[in-house]
Amino acid sequence: MSNHLICLEKHMFFAALLNRILVIPSSKVDYEFRRVIDVDHINKCLGREVIVTYDEFAERRKSHLHIDKFLCYFSQPQPCFLDEERVKKLKSLGISMNKLEAAWNEDVKNPKKRAVQDIMAKFSADDDVLAIGDAFFPNVEKDWVMQHGSPIAHKYKTLIEPSHLIMLTAQRFVQTFLGDNFIALHFRRHGFLKFCNAKKPSCFYPVPQAADCINRVLERANSPVIYLSTDAAESETGLLQSLVVFNGKTVPLVQRPARNSAEKWDALLYRHGLEGDPQVDAMLDKTICAMSSVFIGSSGSTFTDDILRLRKDWGSASLCDEYLCQGELPNFVADDE
Repeated sequence: MSNHLICLEKHMFFAALLNRILVIPSSKVDYEFRRVIDVDHINKCLGREVIVTYDEFAERRKSHLHIDKFLCYFSQPQPCFLDEERVKKLKSLGISMNKLEAAWNEDVKNPKKRAVQDIMAKFSADDDVLAIGDAFFPNVEKDWVMQHGSPIAHKYKTLIEPSHLIMLTAQRFVQTFLGDNFIALHFRRHGFLKFCNAKKPSCFYPVPQAADCINRVLERANSPVIYLSTDAAESETGLLQSLVVFNGKTVPLVQRPARNSAEKWDALLYRHGLEGDPQVDAMLDKTICAMSSVFIGSSGSTFTDDILRLRKDWGSASLCDEYLCQGELPNFVADDE
């Protein structure tokens, strides 16, 4: 979901620059964004309609669902990576499109720094419906994305934020289990060992070293509880729990429990058919983490990056916020394959 939101942000950037309305993909092709983000909030923020759902777009276009121009940001190794399954899904919606075109000579492995003027010169078109492919990787000016004074300048604290139902559910969880003084830890593990060890230096820490780093944050933050957002196995979280100690006492690592009808904090999700959706769960985790007194994230994780974005925009960031074991090297790193 974090990568999807990055893609959405960048597409909003392109649409704003080109003075166009962004169409969110159909849930039959991609994820149903309305389940996790507040689409109406985005339009209210900008004071105009800048984003519509695919269903709204299809209703307006009636039988003419055609992409007049499909520009690819990258030309190498191939223009607009589209797997066959995705193309089939698009065609099943009745969408037709013209031939893919590369906007310029650009390699996805080495994206050039591009200015706003570059993008406007290459992607401006008179065509009615424009599609831009490969928008996840462009090295566009960060100062222009999601910032006040940018092409998508807005009047609220944050533009892309969790849906109202997820916000309320997160607040109810915090009121039930955590209170106003808690640390949130995003402990990324599954699939992260190989990813981190490919980086120099590695960002994957042994559990005992991670616990030492967390304990040092506990000393500064003096929080009685830690909210744990993780994909780690129970064997790792169990060991971590036994090693996280403050003033000689184990500090609880709290995770969201399984659905229990006796608990009412998650009733809104259950009533609206959102329970058990992994993307909703992920956004709920992000929201709870963003509400914490102190946040410890995983370096290299876009999930962590999105939490930091929310904390900055909401004004909830703390001087104690940091990446896990920030400034330290792992005390043991396995050899390469």
